[in-house]
Amino acid sequence: MRLVQLSRHSIAFPSPDVALREPNGLLALGGDLSPARLLMAYQRGIFPWFSPGDPILWWSPDPRAVLWPETFHISRSMKRFHQRSPYRVTLNHAFGQVIAGCADDRDEGTWITQDIVMAYHRLHELGYAHSIEVWEGETLVGGMYGVAQGALFCGESMFSRRVNASKTALLVFCDYFSRSGGKLIDCQVLNPHTASLGAVEILRRDYLQHLDSLRQLLCNPHCWVPKVLFERSE
Repeated sequence: MRLVQLSRHSIAFPSPDVALREPNGLLALGGDLSPARLLMAYQRGIFPWFSPGDPILWWSPDPRAVLWPETFHISRSMKRFHQRSPYRVTLNHAFGQVIAGCADDRDEGTWITQDIVMAYHRLHELGYAHSIEVWEGETLVGGMYGVAQGALFCGESMFSRRVNASKTALLVFCDYFSRSGGKLIDCQVLNPHTASLGAVEILRRDYLQHLDSLRQLLCNPHCWVPKVLFERSE
């Protein structure tokens, strides 16, 4: 099966059905990271992922890792930690710091290049990309960001600089997103960390069906307004 070269003059994508089996889900290369193209990609279950110096690569893996917010797995130790949590969790208070944290906190290197940072900043400014921040005092210690598609949230990356900070971000977000009308979180590719938190694999065709229906649904109209999501009362 031949890899598709995208044109800079069209934001059209090939069908995810023609993605390669090896490497799993590689669909196309090239194009650009304009807001219009990124939004078209997310609407079709496609996302960019590439290393510095490589061309832009576009993916739609099969199977797909997803997390239903109400099935988030909280261990007994995490539950005890959260009951005494030293953290405050906010929404859309520091998108730039979160994506920078996700880029910096990678021992194996990062795919979050400056071009990616700028592209998702534009999506954030347009109201499509969102961040969840975890603070210890006034210090950002963890967080996550992603792209909203109606009642589906496409998680992109998370980071943690203190114990359980990224787990706290996802725990608080799952509860908030579910109460706001959110139905599903896209985790892209399953890894041991997301699996331990309740993520599972489903067939790509099933994910695309969920995406088609959920992106038509609206969450609470104030869902993405900046706010404090969690702060332990004394």
